[in-house]
Amino acid sequence: MPIPLFNSIASWILKKRIHQIELFIKYPHEVQEELLHNLLSKAHQTEIGMRYGFESIKNYDDFKNQIPLSNYESIESQIKRCRQGTQNIFWPTPIKWFAKSSGTTNSKSKFIPVSAEALEDCHYKAGKDMLSLYFNNNEDSQLLTGKCLRLGGSSELYNNNNSYFGDLSAIIIQNLPFWAELSSTPSNKTSLMAEWETKMKAIVEESIPEKVTSLAGIPSWMMVLLQNVLEETGQQTITDIWPNAEVYFHGGVSFKPYRELYNKLFPKNGFQFYEIYNASEGFFGIQDRNNSDELLLMLDYGIFYEFIPFQPNSSDEKIIPLSEVEIGINYALIITTNAGLWRYQIGDTIRFTCLSPYRIKVTGRTKHHINAFGEELIIDNAEKALAKVCASTQSIISNYTAAPIFMKKSTKGAHEWIIEFEKAPVNLDEFSTMLDLAIQNENSDYEAKRYKNMTLQNLQIHKARKNLFYDWLRKKKKLGGQNKVPRLSNSRKLIEELLEMNL
Repeated sequence: MPIPLFNSIASWILKKRIHQIELFIKYPHEVQEELLHNLLSKAHQTEIGMRYGFESIKNYDDFKNQIPLSNYESIESQIKRCRQGTQNIFWPTPIKWFAKSSGTTNSKSKFIPVSAEALEDCHYKAGKDMLSLYFNNNEDSQLLTGKCLRLGGSSELYNNNNSYFGDLSAIIIQNLPFWAELSSTPSNKTSLMAEWETKMKAIVEESIPEKVTSLAGIPSWMMVLLQNVLEETGQQTITDIWPNAEVYFHGGVSFKPYRELYNKLFPKNGFQFYEIYNASEGFFGIQDRNNSDELLLMLDYGIFYEFIPFQPNSSDEKIIPLSEVEIGINYALIITTNAGLWRYQIGDTIRFTCLSPYRIKVTGRTKHHINAFGEELIIDNAEKALAKVCASTQSIISNYTAAPIFMKKSTKGAHEWIIEFEKAPVNLDEFSTMLDLAIQNENSDYEAKRYKNMTLQNLQIHKARKNLFYDWLRKKKKLGGQNKVPRLSNSRKLIEELLEMNL
């Protein structure tokens, strides 16, 4: 079949899914309620189902009252048993795949169960929906006339007593139908290579000759790949190499610090950036409009959502369903899934920007904030402030982290930042002052602590040497995949390690 004809037929098929998406947009609460009952019904004879009396649960209040919240530590022993071969613990169908979470500074790995239903009805369905929503907004797209440059599968898959674990993207690639590889670059073999820097060279060699029409991957690691492509070809922009590229699907970390860098790499008029929100535990949101920074919460992926208004270090946990959320409040996300996670605290925070349909922004991690002095600084505050100051000073940031400077007898506290600039400001002290003021504008608690330097002094910034964060990740053996540097921390461990390496 001629490629243009295939593109037309495939895009038409993909756009048919829009009618189903419109259904959950119109009836969000009914879709979520039905989904919850289906999950409970399917799992009622599992160990978890019998322990908490799934058969007797008739409504959301029963569900909330009978099943406790969980986190990884509370279910780790059950996951270990499942990895060793015991089935029907938290989900009725056999689970043999486990997504090894990348973590950040913590060396302890998590093994998240991935059921066949989660692969098919969540992750693969979301992959098709990415394209459906994109085609729905871009009628003349020629995306399927070429290949998608994908960056994932940071490690090979390992066998553990008839179960397998590895990076989620590796699991997804391993289970894709054969025809999916034909529309992607690099090959599955290269994508699943274990050693990051060797794999990077192989991806560059394989992908440069291809007709790339789209890209997908985490912005920090995709940037490393694209810079290698530029070095190999001697070109100035990625558009010079792949003129047919029209969209980059990104997720995993905030795009704000990288947007200006990517705009320079893809100067092509009309090039699109589409954000997604996925994790080892599930796929949650997709940008559904061009030039938007909001994500449509996907309600029919086998995931039931609950929310806790998030206050750092607060023990008050008022848990609410989707029907009770409000715009502008920071919520910790709780999920119940078709992989057997029951009322699981994923560790992410989100904020609703619209209630009809339900659209969200990812605001950070429950453990990644600075609250050493009651300032409650979250990643969303920090990145909005950075974006404003970078725009004002014509600076570009490639990476950063921040931590508190704790009070001593003779000194007050402060926040200490280490920033790697792609384009540094002319005056770092001026940048520091502007950033401090911008954070005060974003966060009234920080502003109160900064008032007349009563609790906090002006923040301090260290300029990172080139590749400092990359070298730190290499040292920790965390190159590639979903690995990332924590943006904010209440501990000084990370920043002390980086300052020691910043020579």
